[in-house]
Amino acid sequence: MTVSSHTARAHSFNAAAAQYAANRPSYPPALFDTIEEVAGRSLSGARVVDVGAGTGIATALLHARGADVIAVEPGDGMAAQFRRSHPGIPIVKGNGNTLPLAAACADFVTYAQAWHWTDPALAIPEALRVLRPGGALTLWWNTYALDVPWIAAQSERIGREFYDRTDRTGREADTHPAVEVNGSGARAVLADPTGRLDFARRQVRWSRRVPVDTHFANLGSHSMFLVAGEERAAAFFTEERPRLLEVFPDGIVEETYEVELLVATNP
Repeated sequence: MTVSSHTARAHSFNAAAAQYAANRPSYPPALFDTIEEVAGRSLSGARVVDVGAGTGIATALLHARGADVIAVEPGDGMAAQFRRSHPGIPIVKGNGNTLPLAAACADFVTYAQAWHWTDPALAIPEALRVLRPGGALTLWWNTYALDVPWIAAQSERIGREFYDRTDRTGREADTHPAVEVNGSGARAVLADPTGRLDFARRQVRWSRRVPVDTHFANLGSHSMFLVAGEERAAAFFTEERPRLLEVFPDGIVEETYEVELLVATNP
């Protein structure tokens, strides 16, 4: 993916914020249990900075766990949707490369489905600056479970139709299209090019059952579909519908996810 392509995709969500909020998958309670286990501290009462908060899907769950959470979001459209959905949670404009926050103010810095939009060489030092000693940088992504046959088959079709085979530097990317649909950050090796942190990695499996139209609206809220345009996306979904209905004749799709979780403690 080239730099210009990466920027276009990063900005594409703002026009689709309502679609994103209504159709994207959430995260299971077991994820937050695992975060607390690996980090060695509770989210309840913790000061949490949720970066790239988008429409607030993860932010609201952190808040519900008892965290004192503040959201950071660069996109005006996403932030406006966040404020409509979560008026009681503070949100500030900013991004992970230059956090608009004081030093040593947070127990957790979290990135839900968002780390791959940062420059880790900048975002790592910023996270460490904002974290208190012993605080945890926590990154996670919903990724499709490729051991489920229909998911693997659909992901291959998405890859053939939409996937840009080059990364942001212009070199060929090694990310499977199923991961790219849900955020390319599952490449844990790229999480910290500075080598300053030792990430513990966990996976949390979960699923949800949604109508086929919700499944398509979820897919359509991802950047590769947004930048491709409505006509191209609609044509793909038209071809995809009968394939899904063969697997799910009642029209209710079971989406199975592996949450890729990375946790590192500030030394």
